[in-house]
Amino acid sequence: MIGRLNHIAIVVPDLDAAAAIYRDALGARVSPPQPLPAHGVTVVFVKLPNTKIELLQPLGADSPVRGFLDKNPGGGMHHLCYEAATASLASARTTSRCCSCIPRISAAR
Repeated sequence: MIGRLNHIAIVVPDLDAAAAIYRDALGARVSPPQPLPAHGVTVVFVKLPNTKIELLQPLGADSPVRGFLDKNPGGGMHHLCYEAATASLASARTTSRCCSCIPRISAAR
């Protein structure tokens, strides 16, 4: 069973400009940029009452999201992260596709 939506991740070409739109134009609370070298990205979190938006920018030439941004120069939604309430994705019958079958600790806590 799908639980609470944890966050929506959006890859952006300019993290500072994207954060400014959410903070200055929309009045959202935005975290400071956080480099995550293990994930190859720098992130900021836009904190909403019921979830978060994670804005990602490639960190270095070998970033795993670099290819996504090369194919989508304006950026775009990269993934959704939700909490599993009772069943795992591995056992669910679904046509959805995972970005990775390896569980990873997210920066969105």
